[in-house]
Amino acid sequence: MTMQQEVREFLSSRRAKVTPDQAGLPVYGGNRRVPGLRREEVAMLAGVSVDYYNRLERGNLAGVSETVLDALSRALQLDEAETAHLFDLARQANRSPLARTPRRRSDVVRPSIQRVLDAITDAPALIRNNYFDYVGANALGRALYAPVFAETAPNSARFTFLNPAAQEFYLEWEQTSAELVATMRGEAGRNPYDKRLSDLVGELSTRSDRFRTLWGAHNVRYHRSGIKRLHHPVVGDLELVYEALELPADQGLTISTYTAEPGTASADALKLLASWAATQDLPAPRTAARTAENAGSDTTPAGPAAR
Repeated sequence: MTMQQEVREFLSSRRAKVTPDQAGLPVYGGNRRVPGLRREEVAMLAGVSVDYYNRLERGNLAGVSETVLDALSRALQLDEAETAHLFDLARQANRSPLARTPRRRSDVVRPSIQRVLDAITDAPALIRNNYFDYVGANALGRALYAPVFAETAPNSARFTFLNPAAQEFYLEWEQTSAELVATMRGEAGRNPYDKRLSDLVGELSTRSDRFRTLWGAHNVRYHRSGIKRLHHPVVGDLELVYEALELPADQGLTISTYTAEPGTASADALKLLASWAATQDLPAPRTAARTAENAGSDTTPAGPAAR
């Protein structure tokens, strides 16, 4: 998918989600051929001409100002993540291919960060990169995500969509898979020419009907905090609160911790999991990517990652 196609499909999909009633517009007659707003209605709400909005929805964001992007965000009632995605698309549309710089590798956890992980003894903690590989974890994190770490190169996206065990592990698999794709869509918007990410999206689109359907919906979200409901093969069901924090000094790495409400069955299950983990020789994260010593660029401009 080209950048223009990505922009076109994102804007049209957001327009289809807003009804005239939600936008405070009168509806005359009962025969509307579109599920949401018409292009001319978005143009009016954004304060731009119909011709100009048509140009934007055809995928041409070249030269568009932040003022127009803000107005468009309000007209389409975009949330924080969707607004950031729109700005990312515009930023990429206005960059020269020659200005694209390789991203730093995000496959290896520095020893100091690993010590931080290991110091967290009462809660599972994991680190993933922007390709959704798990590249670091403490002992309780490896125990909690044992079905994922059983894979040769644990990757959240591949496990969720390609491993049948995921539908048993994630008690709310449909919601989890939808949120994961929406997070990936945001990552692709920030780095549309990252070949490694593009290859992952292409692989999942080819091998998973559900991924392909969710990817086509163009939903975007942040992965910051929430509830994760899991069925662990040893300790049973858990309901955990997760917090995800980006590591500023390690571009592309995010650390996630999982805690249970005190006095709950999930808290008891976590204690049981910790006892079980102490008796196991759990595998450390292994990624399919190259190590930092021989890392190079994976940003070959072969087209946007958002296929």
